[in-house]
Formats: sequence, C-alpha cells, structure tokens
Amino acid sequence: MKRKKLLFVFNPHSGKAQIRPRLLKIIDTFTKAGYDVTAYPTQKQADAYDKILEQGKDYDHLVVSGGDGTLDEAVSAMIDGGIHTNLGYIPAGSTNDFANSLEIPKDMAKAADIAVNGKPFLCDVGQMDGVTFVYVAAFGIFTDVSYQTDQGLKNMLGHAAYILQGAKSLSQIESYRVKVETADECYEDEWIYGMVSNSKSVGGFSAISGKDVELDDGVFEVLLVKMPKNPIELTETLGCLIRQEIDFNHLYAFKTKEVTFTFEEPTPWTRDGEFGGSYTKVQIKNCQKQIPFMVQENSNKE
Repeated sequence: MKRKKLLFVFNPHSGKAQIRPRLLKIIDTFTKAGYDVTAYPTQKQADAYDKILEQGKDYDHLVVSGGDGTLDEAVSAMIDGGIHTNLGYIPAGSTNDFANSLEIPKDMAKAADIAVNGKPFLCDVGQMDGVTFVYVAAFGIFTDVSYQTDQGLKNMLGHAAYILQGAKSLSQIESYRVKVETADECYEDEWIYGMVSNSKSVGGFSAISGKDVELDDGVFEVLLVKMPKNPIELTETLGCLIRQEIDFNHLYAFKTKEVTFTFEEPTPWTRDGEFGGSYTKVQIKNCQKQIPFMVQENSNKE
C-alpha cells in the first residue's frame, strides 16, 4: 500500500531551539502514523511561507513547528495557495497563544502525536486588507512589545519579556484618534490600544480578548482601550486589563465579522506578534472555518 506523504516545516531556532533534541522522536511519531516524512528546517524569514506555497499541495498532510510567526507564514501560504490539507502544529515559541486556544500542549511529543493522530477542527482566520493573519491584529501601546523585543530576551524571559517591555513604555503613552466602523455601529475616540482577535489569550494574558471566545464562530473579539485623562484613570485602566474586566468607562469590547479602522495618520499594526505595516485606513474581515487544524481527539472542538 502506498504510504501518505507528510511535509514537516519547522523553525530550528524558535524558543531557544527546543525542537532539536526532540526532532528524532517527532519524526518517528509521524512515521509510525503511516507517513513518509519530508523535514524542512526554515532558513530565513518567509521560508515557511515559500515552502508550503510551492509544495504544500504535493503532500497529504502538513505539520509546522515554531512560534506565532512561523504559524502565520504556514497559514498564509495555505490561504494564498488554496491548500486545504489538514495542518498539525507543534508550538515552540515563547507564548504560544494560539496553541493554548486550540488546547495543544507545550509538550512537543504530545503535540506531535496530536498533529498526526488527532482530528481536524475548521478554524477561522483573519484578513487585513487581504493579508492573512491567524489570531490577532493590533495597534497602539503594547503592540511594539513583540517585534521590538530582542529575540534573545524573548527566549530567556518568555512571557515576562512582553510585560517588561510594555511596562517600560507606560510613561510614554501615545493616543490615536480613530474611527471604528462595523455594519451596525461607529465609534470615534482617542484610543491607546486596539485589538482584533480570535484567541483565548494574547501576549500570554488569558481571556483578555473577552469571554466565550469560539474559534470557529465567524466573528472576532474587538477590544479598544481609551486614552486615560489622568493618572487615576490610567491606574483604573491597567486594573481592568489585569483583572480581565471590561469597564466601559475605560475599555470597549464587542464582537463583529468585519471592522474598519480609520486613522488621521499612518499607524503601525502587528499581525500575530510581527510588524504588520502602517495604515491610515484598514478593513479587517473574519474568514470562517478556513484552516483544518489538528486537535486532540477528546477535544470538545468539532
């Protein structure tokens, strides 16, 4: 009987190169599941995207390992290339927000088993002016945390690096006059932060994106943080974020399938923790049930 073909694309440097001593066991797991395995270590940025876009359709199964950036490249290649193959994910980054949302364990051996022996779950993805992202797009304070934090610092400190870099920037808060439009409503105010997400945690903070988050419901969770008028409001706003409480005096949260942001001047965004370009106007859409991620067989995700 002809064996199925699996393409395994991994970032060998992600998360202090933690995959290296586990690589043999991971490939053995794939082989025991009945696959002929092609393993490809990425060599540079966008390498995962290029490899999957060019060759993904030639394989029966795809597995990717790395941080959020590597996952973003893989999903973007699948969307751009019209590739509908099941996708396994072995997280190897410092926070692994999306893996947590999918209930994929940090243990690489367990994640590898799920990647080939689990069940597919059709998950939403986002498009930001036509560019794909997996689980979050954001502007404002904290959004420079991931891509301006030294990679070594991210690897050494993990979650703490995000918090540390954010805390250093609190004394230099910049606000943005933004008009936020959905099909039903329009909001205009001074915001210090805006986030469009499809995840149960962002930047290592669980539930910051709202309650009752479903990854396949066709809508995003949107969070907007108002510019504090004084130190007391700043303290109250930070308290709301830490306690994961939506106080509409300081924060605004809603769900939507599509949202447009209009700025007075070009404003930088992040997509999945990486720099995502600057925009004066940007439209973000939810693309429902686009990517078949492999999840645990006993998961409640259908």
